[in-house]
Amino acid sequence: MPGKLDILDTTLRDGAQGRGISFSIEDKRNIAYALDSLGIGLIELGNPIASPREADGFSQLCKLPLTQAKLCAFGSTRRHNLRAEEDPALQQLIHSGASHVVLFGKAWLLHVREVLGTTADENLRMIADSIECCKKHGLHVIFDAEHYFDGAHEDAGYVRAVLEAAQSGGADCLTLCDTNGAASPDVIYSLTEDAVGAFRAQIGIHCHDDCGLAVASSMMAVRAGATHIQGTLLGFGERCGNANLSTLIPNLQLKFGYRCIPDDCMAKLTYTAARVAEISNITLNKNLPYVGSNAFAHKAGMHADGVLKNQRSFEHVDPALVGNYRRVVTSEMAGRSAILPKLQQLRPGLTKDSPETAVILEQMKAREQYGYTYEGAEASFELLVRRTIGLFRPHFKLLFYRSQGEYPRHELNPATAVVKIRVGDKETLEAGEGNGPVNALDVALRRALATFYPNIREAFLRDFKVRVLDPEAATAANVRVLMTTTDGKRSWSTIGVASDVLEASCIALTDSIEYKLMLDEQDGIAILSNESEKER
Repeated sequence: MPGKLDILDTTLRDGAQGRGISFSIEDKRNIAYALDSLGIGLIELGNPIASPREADGFSQLCKLPLTQAKLCAFGSTRRHNLRAEEDPALQQLIHSGASHVVLFGKAWLLHVREVLGTTADENLRMIADSIECCKKHGLHVIFDAEHYFDGAHEDAGYVRAVLEAAQSGGADCLTLCDTNGAASPDVIYSLTEDAVGAFRAQIGIHCHDDCGLAVASSMMAVRAGATHIQGTLLGFGERCGNANLSTLIPNLQLKFGYRCIPDDCMAKLTYTAARVAEISNITLNKNLPYVGSNAFAHKAGMHADGVLKNQRSFEHVDPALVGNYRRVVTSEMAGRSAILPKLQQLRPGLTKDSPETAVILEQMKAREQYGYTYEGAEASFELLVRRTIGLFRPHFKLLFYRSQGEYPRHELNPATAVVKIRVGDKETLEAGEGNGPVNALDVALRRALATFYPNIREAFLRDFKVRVLDPEAATAANVRVLMTTTDGKRSWSTIGVASDVLEASCIALTDSIEYKLMLDEQDGIAILSNESEKER
């Protein structure tokens, strides 16, 4: 009978090893929150000793007030010929602040001899000693048997001895790793079944996608009895990536009845995938199962006609189960059901047939064609809806701006900007300096607005991302800017798209400020300065 599976997401560790992926501390924090909201049980933060920057970030992340997930530190067994209590790397791992430790050790003799440069017996002692030391400190230990399937092909007896050493040390979970992504699903099934029958500890699986088999192999491991599954939400990671959890989770839960995440979290899957993609500064693959924009897209013809009559005719699951929606390319009805709950939060009486719903949908379609995407910019989406249905009152109007940089850069702040704004019937002109034209524009605009809205000083940018949307257009390409802003109590994201990075930044920045002022008004906070109140 299918039961509960423990899902470990390693986006912040193995995923960070993917080419082109680089996370800031803020990125990691936001991804951790997104995964926690999705109901992921275990989040692997990374190796706290990889670098001083990593160590500092790790200590901050370990204090996150997550509601569902437990945080895991990742590291290796002790060095050979050194006691576990004396190994500084292992000790730092133990005292990292994480409640769970993912400890990897070599299961392939080729690595033991040629990479570690030690003996087969010493490797076994390293594994047992390191796990025992972690357990003495009250940690939950997940042992990753690295290169397990390659090692089994060379010496099945030795990989068995590796798992025995880990179990003798007190490991709570023994993870079989297809580190090179070379094993076939039938081999994964057979060796996982053997391990499940031979060991009392929980058996896990960690697959890479070098042969395009990571999802299939992970599913076969589960069918063989593994109950701990590792992967990354979007599949990116070292080389060709890891098992894709956005595919694995719904496959296992919706198709086979296993419980990977809480049932009420499954509808957050598409949003979370888009959110993590935006934070990671990558484009979400349109063809991803379940969460891609093409996953439930139907063109005109037999498929579109059939699915509109009966969705089961060309859809293997209801898109709403994973938070996605049907896209019928030639139908103006596409997407109304998907955005309706968000619209009803602002105006409860709206239905999918309301004129406002159709107008908003058409605006979204037009903007998406231009390059906008609102999955990671909730504040801009809400402002778009409010403007459309008449619930938006602008707090200011930007009348004019000019911003420019200098070359060569002789000054600390070589860029300058001038802005002119109108608040009510009063206009003001203000200048600012910054480390680049965008920074200078930000400084000048906030300085001008602070005269009227002192609360603006509370808000500051937490993150700023720029993406080129059509690289083939080279320097003439449209760019998308995504900003994350906080006032210390709340965070929100806005978006701007234009052929000029300064204009795109200005769009996102003005949305960010408008949203802050709107939130303060909703909270009953006075936003206008005393002088401005008197003038009004």
